[in-house]
Amino acid sequence: MAVLSCQTYFINSKKIIKTKPFICCSSSQNNNVKVIINGAAKEIGRAAVIAVTKARGMELAGAVDSNFVGQDIGQVCDMEEPLEIPIINDLTMVLGSISQLKATGVVIDFTDPSTVYDNVKQATAFGMNSVVYVPRIKQETVMALSMLCDKASTGCLVAPTLSIGSILLQQAAISASFHYNNVEIVESRANPLDFPSQDAVQIANNLSNLGQLYNRDDISSDIPARGQVLGEDGVRVHSLVLPGLPSSTSVYFSRPGEVYTLKHDITDVQCLMPGLILAIRKVVRLKNLVYGLEKFL
Repeated sequence: MAVLSCQTYFINSKKIIKTKPFICCSSSQNNNVKVIINGAAKEIGRAAVIAVTKARGMELAGAVDSNFVGQDIGQVCDMEEPLEIPIINDLTMVLGSISQLKATGVVIDFTDPSTVYDNVKQATAFGMNSVVYVPRIKQETVMALSMLCDKASTGCLVAPTLSIGSILLQQAAISASFHYNNVEIVESRANPLDFPSQDAVQIANNLSNLGQLYNRDDISSDIPARGQVLGEDGVRVHSLVLPGLPSSTSVYFSRPGEVYTLKHDITDVQCLMPGLILAIRKVVRLKNLVYGLEKFL
């Protein structure tokens, strides 16, 4: 909105009017989605801060974390300029201040399984939708969140993965499962506590209940070296922890004379950001809980 500024001077009883234009931006015309990142100081949270500030149609409105409290989130993320948004260890306070703007708001939750239900409940109370990326979230929690969102007619996207490449691998694995009777998953991660990974569990669940029974020759084997059975139909997973290996998931399908391999590597958390931005754009239109980013691909 352009506003004309006028200055009046009196010189020898003559009135002289000088004008100069200046631009005044009205926040009431700002339709950007207001994004609050809970877990902003984590590696993925810092990457999300940068991604949101660069994305069109959205803006960072709050940063919540128990670390670096009081520090500017832009400086914590090593951005060229501070964002003038301090990290606050109080989600309710941030939600309250953003709700006063009467704008569309989305809360991104990077916390942990023990707090995610209360976080989404608070966001729902302030009329804001949520994107949840919390590894190892329990299915009971997902069901409770679904009931909460249905009752409040509030949107929530629970994403086991934000990696579009991982989702494409899972979709390709489902297609391949109709043509092969032997399938095993080999994965590598930096942290042994992450095994079996959410990706491996999701792949095994996707391949279960499709009318196939895999690895029949030794489906009942309990030899530890044969790996852990995931799902209900005999899919096995083998996990590696080796310094220098990227976060990787491979799915091997085979039959006599042929091996079909699907492989996906993650070398940087930046690969999750396109999926996160897509999740933010989609969740604002939801009135219920959706499980899995693949629903929007």
